[in-house]
Amino acid sequence: MSKILRVILQGLGVRMIEEVRDAETALQSLHQFNPDIVVIDYMLNGDMNGLDFARHVRNDPDCPNKYLPLMMVTGHTDKSRVIEAINAGINEYLAKPVKPIDMYNRMVSLIERPRRFVRVPEYFGPDRRRRQDPIFQGPWRRAQDEARIEAQKKAEASERVADNEDAA
Repeated sequence: MSKILRVILQGLGVRMIEEVRDAETALQSLHQFNPDIVVIDYMLNGDMNGLDFARHVRNDPDCPNKYLPLMMVTGHTDKSRVIEAINAGINEYLAKPVKPIDMYNRMVSLIERPRRFVRVPEYFGPDRRRRQDPIFQGPWRRAQDEARIEAQKKAEASERVADNEDAA
């Protein structure tokens, strides 16, 4: 599969390709070779898999580039694996067999529409929300934010009452 990916990447105009077979070597390579993107498989030789590699890149203080775009190419496409990859900090997920147009589209997405990074206690990586809701009217996005929304509405209502009393 690495030969196929190499040919596809070269066909897309990628000139420098550093190929490694295991996550440990890849992590060492990051200190010597500063890639623009990493294409990684879920299953790797050695003790670490692709998710372990992604978590290491995102969370290890010694990693030279925590914001490095990571694209996972794998035959493991069930929903739980995709979610696990997203939660590990993978930017893009591409299912095997790889088609050149799919690789191109993912590369364009990484370059032209990069997602901002989020840091919360249990996660660091690209924002996991893919699309922005055009009719969304506030800062809250999660179901548990409902209490905050209600508190904000009450505060705004109190301000309006106070403003009306001041005006009267």
